[in-house]
Amino acid sequence: MKILMISDVYFPRINGVSTSIATFRRELEAQGHEAHLIAPDYGLLTEDERFIHRIPSRAVILDPEDRMMKMGAVLAMRDWLHQADFDIVHIQTPFLAHYLGVRLAKELGVPKVETYHTFFEEYLYHYVPFLPRRFMRFLARRLSSHQCNNLDGLVVPSASMLDVLRRYGIESHAEVIPTGLEPESFEPGNGPAFRLKHGIPAQRPVMAYIGRVAFEKNIAFLLKVAARIRQSIPDVLLVVAGEGPALPRLRQEVEDLGISNNVSFVGYLDRRRALPDCYRAADVFVFASHTETQGLVLLEAMAQGVPVVALAKMGAKDVLRQGEGALIAEDDIGDFSAKVMQLLAGKDAASRLGALGKAYAGTWSAGMLAEKLTHFYRGVIERHAEVPTANPDRRMNSCLSEE
Repeated sequence: MKILMISDVYFPRINGVSTSIATFRRELEAQGHEAHLIAPDYGLLTEDERFIHRIPSRAVILDPEDRMMKMGAVLAMRDWLHQADFDIVHIQTPFLAHYLGVRLAKELGVPKVETYHTFFEEYLYHYVPFLPRRFMRFLARRLSSHQCNNLDGLVVPSASMLDVLRRYGIESHAEVIPTGLEPESFEPGNGPAFRLKHGIPAQRPVMAYIGRVAFEKNIAFLLKVAARIRQSIPDVLLVVAGEGPALPRLRQEVEDLGISNNVSFVGYLDRRRALPDCYRAADVFVFASHTETQGLVLLEAMAQGVPVVALAKMGAKDVLRQGEGALIAEDDIGDFSAKVMQLLAGKDAASRLGALGKAYAGTWSAGMLAEKLTHFYRGVIERHAEVPTANPDRRMNSCLSEE
């Protein structure tokens, strides 16, 4: 099978979408499929650029971390796209890539599917603060409904997110297919080396958050947790690994809470080297997002044998199992703090919980979930073939000029 993926983001831009794309591409190719990706050019190449088609891009005004592909550069690939004989187009993001993906699928005469990675209703208003929050939520719901009802299939990382989309009125054929863990996720990181590099004493109690430092991640909640725990464990340290638009505000909040000695922002970490070390350096992994469509970092922490304290909201609810690597906390500073302190104080109990989490994470196989995605593709392709298409010989020029 030949798959054409298209995305507005990919490595070296680090986020959950990039991770999901990379994981599924590797597994699909391991199973004998050919998974191409059209993605922006960031001026830096990744370790493996095989079947990745980098498109010249420009800066995004409201989000300097991202890039916008130049549409004309994608359209210039029209001859090659026809010759490549793709079976399906898989759109990964709802911005320019969505509209380009729809156009390309229409011209190539193949079905189009999309993964709904991000809960935009709880996302957009953080990035367009000058418009009312209620309006931005309404806009996100309408945009999602319009886009998703124009697909041949929809991939959703969690049942909770699919429930939300059905309430929007989205009726497209959909299947829950989360991103799985690859075998290297279980290779133990070097926690002592991470602590040594960052000047963290071996016995200092550490809780860690790893992920994008964005407003919707609710990291401010974790800062308040650190401030509460500090009252009982003065040397507790919260390590925040990642970068993002919320970083300046969070640094200010650290100052306001008076916990500068209890929080360390360590920036982006290399996924295959430093990131496992960071997980292993932690006594507890903490997570408080309300908007995750899956929460892959929870499984990554468990794969490293690190116990988790988290809120069971949205997609995280599908991942978390009380007692299987995690303690599920209430959305309350006191309850969350108490559960973290329980693990910091009880090393044996924390170790047992971490071991259970590692076994549980082993059930989230990337290979198995890629097989599920392949089965989904085949079903979509079969249904698409049963529906007659008008003007099958239409060429790319005419198709694109209509839009």
